[in-house]
Amino acid sequence: MTSPFLEAVALACERDWRLLFERLDLRLAAGDMLQVSGPNGSGKTSLLRLLAGLMQPTAGEIRLNGQALHRQRSELARNLLWIGHAAGIKGLLTAEENLTWLCALHRPVGRAAIWQALEAVGLRGFEDVPCHTLSAGQQRRVGLARLYLESPPLWILDEPFTALDKQAVAQLENHLAEHCRRGGMVLFTTHHAMTIKPAGYRELDLGQRAA
Repeated sequence: MTSPFLEAVALACERDWRLLFERLDLRLAAGDMLQVSGPNGSGKTSLLRLLAGLMQPTAGEIRLNGQALHRQRSELARNLLWIGHAAGIKGLLTAEENLTWLCALHRPVGRAAIWQALEAVGLRGFEDVPCHTLSAGQQRRVGLARLYLESPPLWILDEPFTALDKQAVAQLENHLAEHCRRGGMVLFTTHHAMTIKPAGYRELDLGQRAA
């Protein structure tokens, strides 16, 4: 069995004095795609934030390459692309400016690469448009353009299909599957029924694991 890159052992999470889940184990290795599902309030976003190092678990341990995550935070930052439920962009900035700023936090990229990424998500011609003038779906696609600019192995995505049309959904499914086929890992939440599932696809239903 391939050694896990990211692992959770006996994980528990409490929010607002309510235990969302407990004794949760999971492993992510090269090529894996893990879809986290469950009803609202079951702890999907909380689990993603725990695994991205943005929250502390109530109990249990998260390990990166076999070592406790709190000792590996800089290593996680180098290997993680996190996109939350919100688009994560600034409305007063253009699409190009947003991506320049976001990528500069980790891996600065040039204008040509940014324009190619925007073209990949169907936003050619919108490079210099302030994002507050874009539709919700277009704003989401600006954020998702990072998936064409940054290629760390682990992608953690919270509801990435929100506000996308059918064509954009199909394109994103293909891109996520291709990332896994290249040895990357995708951990994500969605209410969308996936039609493209790579060999390493699995689903974790938190609704069945409620504490």
